Amino acid sequence: MGHTLEKTERSSPAGPPARKPRLLIFVVAYNAESTIDQVLGRIPPALAGEYEVEVLVLDDSSQDRTFERSGEIKRGGGLPFPLHVLFNPVNQGYGGNQKIGYHFAIEEGFDFVALVHGDGQYAPECLPDLVRPLREGEADAVFGSRMLERGAALAGGMPLYKFVGNRILSWFQNQMLGTSLSEFHSGYRVYSVEALKRIPFALNTNDFPFDTEIIIQLLFAKQRIKELPIPTYYGNEISHVNGLKYAWHVAKAVLPEPAHPGLAEDTAGGAGP
Repeated sequence: MGHTLEKTERSSPAGPPARKPRLLIFVVAYNAESTIDQVLGRIPPALAGEYEVEVLVLDDSSQDRTFERSGEIKRGGGLPFPLHVLFNPVNQGYGGNQKIGYHFAIEEGFDFVALVHGDGQYAPECLPDLVRPLREGEADAVFGSRMLERGAALAGGMPLYKFVGNRILSWFQNQMLGTSLSEFHSGYRVYSVEALKRIPFALNTNDFPFDTEIIIQLLFAKQRIKELPIPTYYGNEISHVNGLKYAWHVAKAVLPEPAHPGLAEDTAGGAGP
């Protein structure tokens, strides 16, 4: 008697669902009590469909109720993302705050970190577009630029003296570094955490020129920078930047060694302790 072999199809077991990239939205805040609600509320909820999103508000020793108001928002549970609220007992400066936030992103295992300002100057609605090139592997850092679209910065209320200063400084920095960035001075940025691990950003200034110094470090580490247009908005926020001091320090940063912070060190050596 013959034997009949019955062929059956076996479906291979489904693997675990692909992990969503982890995104930290890092909000630097100083005297932002009147704007922090709107900034947090404007973060697109749709981001949760593509990323595991958490938000960090870092209050840099504000003189108003920024920290208390942020805590109230957290306890109210109105955001679609987990919210962390931290307070610096001593003011750390704009660059010092970034160091804390980026170390937080590294230590907590995030994939990307987006820098947003608590005064509302940069539109949170742009976050999906700014993060996407990182997710798709097209860049290691993405900068929102107010200068890519002709006339947009002035139309958005950028004071003429800031516009002229931005253009002159960015031209000089491009000449010195051999780059072609439309601007060096936007504070709206998204970084790959892996890129941050490759540069010694902890050696940078705690002041506003941090933004220029980290660009130089990214360039030396051969990290890819992409710019995308963002809207310009200037409201009633108070600028805490000393314009002449800032211009001098960012110009000095692009001069030949030893002016470059940390670049005499091995840029692949990580972000430091």
